Amino acid sequence: MAKAIMIQGTASGVGKTILTLALCRIFKEDGYAVAPFKSQNMTTNTHITAAGDEVAVSQWLQALAAGVEVSPDMNPVILKPSTEKKSTQIIVNGRPFDTINAYNFREIKQKIVPEIMNAYCRLADKHDVIVIEGAGSPVELNLNKDDIVNMGMAKRANAPVLLVADIDRGGVFASFYGTISLMNETERPYVKATIVNRFKGEPAYFADGVKILEDITRLPVAGVIPYAEIDLPEEDSLAVCADRSTISNPPLQVEKFEAQFDSIAENVRESLDMQLIYRILDSGV
Repeated sequence: MAKAIMIQGTASGVGKTILTLALCRIFKEDGYAVAPFKSQNMTTNTHITAAGDEVAVSQWLQALAAGVEVSPDMNPVILKPSTEKKSTQIIVNGRPFDTINAYNFREIKQKIVPEIMNAYCRLADKHDVIVIEGAGSPVELNLNKDDIVNMGMAKRANAPVLLVADIDRGGVFASFYGTISLMNETERPYVKATIVNRFKGEPAYFADGVKILEDITRLPVAGVIPYAEIDLPEEDSLAVCADRSTISNPPLQVEKFEAQFDSIAENVRESLDMQLIYRILDSGV
């Protein structure tokens, strides 16, 4: 059974997807069989595999970075909102499953949890390391009761968590402190370190900030990652394929991604305390 590590964020858009991709690449470079995993993704932009299965673009890119063939096991649930936003199509294991609305999702969610865990276990049986990506914030308190993508997934996979915030947005101290403070006593032990993302300037100048963060969160800062321009397709930047009879593979030259994967991984490796990351990975929760 694979070891697991999870990337969660203080908010949407803090860089979870790219950090997950980077860790997939780093573990691959270090000789591990690694796979990405995101239990539930909300997106209208997907990639159709050669077998006709539908996965989110982000997990497709992460699989490429990991050097493995993408599989719906890496993204067992996709929520695809309609253009009118009145209903959402749900994709399970790469295939259409049902249509949901605000009133029936909780009922359907109970049915898909076993599918999520079956997909995760299939991946874990075939790989050494699984890098799990969360979604949004883990402290959306009105949604946490039936969570299947943040702390709910961390608990099911027994995965230690790295918590990420985007310093370029401002409010990084409040973001970390507030997120950790709102976690309950069963959730906080899963968070093992924090990562400051998209720092502009010389990271050494943030040494005082690192100490403050470690004091107020009582967690080590695993790294301060410099801001970098990234030219990869974003989850919501590709044209949607409304008809599954049309292959939605984007007309992109995949080989051009390789240099970017290497550059992203190098930037993250140089910025993170990888010895700490490996200790967290090996120790678990």
